[in-house]
Amino acid sequence: MTRDILFALWFFIPAGIANSTPIVVAHIPGLNTLNAPMDFGKKFHKKRIFGEHKTWRGFIAGMVMAVLVIWLQVGLFDHYAWIRHISQPVFYSGGSIVALGLLLGFGALIGDATESFLKRQYNIDSGQRWFPFDQLDYVIGGLLFATAYVRLPVQDYGWIIIIWFCMHLIFSYIGYILKLKDKPL
Repeated sequence: MTRDILFALWFFIPAGIANSTPIVVAHIPGLNTLNAPMDFGKKFHKKRIFGEHKTWRGFIAGMVMAVLVIWLQVGLFDHYAWIRHISQPVFYSGGSIVALGLLLGFGALIGDATESFLKRQYNIDSGQRWFPFDQLDYVIGGLLFATAYVRLPVQDYGWIIIIWFCMHLIFSYIGYILKLKDKPL
């Protein structure tokens, strides 16, 4: 069970970091030029597609962070046997592993954007809670896109969903305490 938990944390951390990066970079003043909404203000059924909070700044920064995290994972994989042990069945050596970082980051961010689209269509205000979808959107998106690179045993998917659902709750509360978020969940 310990190995399963460590694998879930290890494997999905590029997506987890990609998902939280937009919240952090929104508070960096020098990046305001990339603050354009991903939906360019367009509407679908008279409602914004994603809303103001889904920006190119956050999307690009999230993707960059996912790739940086996977590069860090490659370095750790190459130097530590215990990392190689917990990372099975994924082999973190070689240049093609960067594709996994891109897929996890892209999937997490697209999952979050898709959930924002659905919230708009169901008249749920931006920032309003939509439990448990707010906590699972990036996990489902990241896992779906990652299947283009690797297929995991079913139990690994279960552990990833459980662990990262809980991680989202914990980090949302920390973001609230640090005043990076308006609401604790």
